[in-house]
Order: sequence, then C-alpha cells, then structure tokens
Amino acid sequence: MTRHKIGTRKEWLAARLELLGAEKELTRRSDELARRRQELPWVRIGKEYRFETDEGRASLAELFRGRSQLLVYHFMFGPDYKAGCPSCSAIADGFNGFAVHLANHDVMLSAVSRAPLAKLQAYKRRMGWTFPWASSLDGDFNFDFNGSITEEQQREGTVEYNYERGGHALDAKPEAAAEGPVAFAAATGTDVATYTRERPGLSAFTLEDGVVYHTYSTYARGVDGLWGMYQWLDRAPKGRNETGLWWRRHDEYGKG
Repeated sequence: MTRHKIGTRKEWLAARLELLGAEKELTRRSDELARRRQELPWVRIGKEYRFETDEGRASLAELFRGRSQLLVYHFMFGPDYKAGCPSCSAIADGFNGFAVHLANHDVMLSAVSRAPLAKLQAYKRRMGWTFPWASSLDGDFNFDFNGSITEEQQREGTVEYNYERGGHALDAKPEAAAEGPVAFAAATGTDVATYTRERPGLSAFTLEDGVVYHTYSTYARGVDGLWGMYQWLDRAPKGRNETGLWWRRHDEYGKG
C-alpha cells in the first residue's frame, strides 16, 4: 500500500496548476540569470596555457578550434586516478550528443583534466566518447580555474572552491569524508585525499581578435544543469533517489 498522498483527478489538476505557476516563475528567473551571466565582465587571459590533445600540443586559443566560444568541463581525472570520476562520467555521457549542436552554434566543448593524455584517450575508448578532451598535466590551468587543489592547500585547509573557503563535502579531511567521496575515490582507484584534490566545474571563454577572455565559471551544484539525467529524474515520481553509490559508469550497471 503506497504511503504517498492519493487524490482525485480534480485535486491533482488543481495542485498541478498551482505548481505550473511556480515552474513558470522559475523559468523566468532562469532566463534572467542567463542574461546576467552574459553581462559579467570579461577577464583577459594573460598566461600561456598549454595542453596535450589528440592533435598534439595546443594553446588555450587553439582549443576553440575555429569557434569564438569555448566551454571547458573540469573533469575529475587526476594524474594518479586509474579511471575517471563516476559522477563526471555520468555528466560526460551526454556530451557526444550535444557537442555537435554547440559547435554549430559557434561554441566548442572540451573536457580538461590533469591525467596524462594516454589515460584520457584510453578512458574515452572505454566509454565510447568522441568529444575533445585535453590534458593539462604539468600546467597551471586546473589550479588557476579551481578545478584542482594542491596537497599543501589540502593539508593546511586553505582550499577555496565555489568562491568560498570550506563548507563543501570535498573539503572534509580524508578521515572524516562523507560516504560519497569515499565510494567515488575507491571507484577511481585512489585514496580519498587524492580523489578530492580534483574538483568538478565549468569554465567559459571567448576569443576575439586573437585574445582569449574568461567569462564565467561555476562549480559544485552549479553544474547540476549539465546532468541530463537529473533533469529527467527531477520529473520522475521518486526524484533523484540518491542512496549509496547512486551513479556508476554506464558500463558498470548490472555488475553488482
């Protein structure tokens, strides 16, 4: 016997219409936030960042691949990881489908991680992905854009992530880490300290007259909107239902 509230169709419709008003207000608010993102001042990139890509060494400007806009997903895959973060992998499962649409809209999508390129390429083959994925190993890019932290920052507790210091699950001392980070660390073949030195996020850039500008970055739950499956689950009867290791890589379901 269900414990959920049961009602008549008339009661459902009345509640649904009330909810519809709230949904429309959220849509209008989301449109306003998108406009405000686009109004943020641009910051000129003065540092020379270098990446390893499938096509060879590349600058940040070359990651645009002829487009004027670049979206970089900070994928949690550190140099010592044996596999990519399961959560980032769940997000990236959607990249193949919409990357071609973004490219046709003058927007290039690329993932960037600190793992060596060979590791990224092998993992892409395993996952069946084709979107661009660059290695920033030995460079400052991930650190400068808060996609990674140093061991020293971790030890001293001086981590700033999502525009504040502390307060995020990934900032907890390894011995006090929540169940999620512990489980995901094991899934990447690392310990908790190593796993949590990488951070998820999205950074946006634009290229004008040969100059690259940083326009926007978001982290933590700011990347919720990139999870295509979350949008579906938020409309499912039981919602996200996040219990245990709620995401696995798509080739691991059914393996116990």
